[in-house]
Amino acid sequence: MGAQAKPIGCYHASVQELIVIDDLLSAMVGIEGRYISIGRVRGKVDEVTFQVDASMDLALQELAKRVFPLCESYLLIEQFVELRSQFKKGLVNHAFASALRALLLDYQARVAQLEHQFRLKKLSLQGLWFYCQPIMGSMKAMRSVIQKASTDDCVGVDVLNLLQSQVKVQLDCLFSGGNWEAKAMAGDHVVRSLLEKMTHCASSAYLEILERWVYEGVIDDPYGEFFIAENSSLQKESLSQDYDAKYWKHRYSLKNSIPSFLKDVAGTILTTGKYLNVMRECGHNVQVRVSENSKLQNFGSNHHYLECIKTAYDFASGELLNLVREKYDLMGKLRSIKHYLLLDQGDFLVHFMDIAREELTKKAEEVSVEKLQSLLDLALRSTAAAVDPCHEDLTCCVERSTLRKRLSMLKDLQISNAVEHDHLEEPASITGLETFSLSYKSAALRGLASASSTFLAPSPISTGLQNFY
Repeated sequence: MGAQAKPIGCYHASVQELIVIDDLLSAMVGIEGRYISIGRVRGKVDEVTFQVDASMDLALQELAKRVFPLCESYLLIEQFVELRSQFKKGLVNHAFASALRALLLDYQARVAQLEHQFRLKKLSLQGLWFYCQPIMGSMKAMRSVIQKASTDDCVGVDVLNLLQSQVKVQLDCLFSGGNWEAKAMAGDHVVRSLLEKMTHCASSAYLEILERWVYEGVIDDPYGEFFIAENSSLQKESLSQDYDAKYWKHRYSLKNSIPSFLKDVAGTILTTGKYLNVMRECGHNVQVRVSENSKLQNFGSNHHYLECIKTAYDFASGELLNLVREKYDLMGKLRSIKHYLLLDQGDFLVHFMDIAREELTKKAEEVSVEKLQSLLDLALRSTAAAVDPCHEDLTCCVERSTLRKRLSMLKDLQISNAVEHDHLEEPASITGLETFSLSYKSAALRGLASASSTFLAPSPISTGLQNFY
């Protein structure tokens, strides 16, 4: 308020009205006038107050105060837009702030039109109040949303859930109970449409991240807002060293914060991207065919986005199944499991044990793996196993510990809970009979234990199927 200005009460009421209109038009875009000042509540950055000269005509004061909530809403929204446009606030906040900025531009255009009418001397204070009413509800609704977002410091998924909940509240209040103010606002279709538009705009960047995941198996999430976390420290090479490697289970996992509109299909979304990752890690690049109709543009009431996600899942799962069945001969590997692990054609093992007896009775460190492999090849070629196209992949190796020691290390057998590994005593002398095992050349995991036949499939069967079934 200007220090040299005379009290407004010194002027006639008609002059006061003109001054008040001029000050209100400035206040509506966050600028102090001569007799209307802006104050901030101490300790609360998201609260502002407008005050009028106490000498102003009482009737004019009442009309001016009716417009103040609109002025306060504008200031708070403008402040929110500036803060949420910062780089560190994330894509969702950036998109939301951009939508709010467009709302403020439309609002400023309305104020400019009112100012034009005022300059033409065609606007009274009562007329100003009349023209402000259509946008009061929209600005008040946005003010309520941003205050909640500021209080909880919402980012990413939290912003989407907040906007979605506000839309739901409006609809619930419209068709059921609820306080009078909420029901009145819910009855304003303009407010509902605005909330839906803001939700759509804020979710657009998020849906782009989701689209890349379900259509390409790629997480493009620079701010960590996506509900699927990627643990890049886990490498697929660990599968060849640790039978219990958690690569496919923990490389990609769900976070606790999931958008409310995706909670029911979060598992499907996670699995879809994993399937695409399995194929890409195995050198089989594939992505879901995307058309205009399959783009994830919004999550409206028609649930089109759910159909797109299901289509992507069906495509990815079908491609992976075809890959392991055709290129990697899943059925052939399963038949070999039957032959060698289930001993469907166990005569080769009997023959091998007979011709390798001398070598297997030696101490483990004295056993020649090369000789055992040669004897195994001989046993395979001279028995019914020779007709198996996969028989050449069967290899022999010698472990450095006994079956009991190896089994104690299996996390999923719970033996480790009862027996400490370091307290298991190994026999003073162990032979090849106790430590040899069978495996496959391209196995991702190793054979386990003494005198056991272990069938291990090549990638991606040994990796992809770990998550596929």
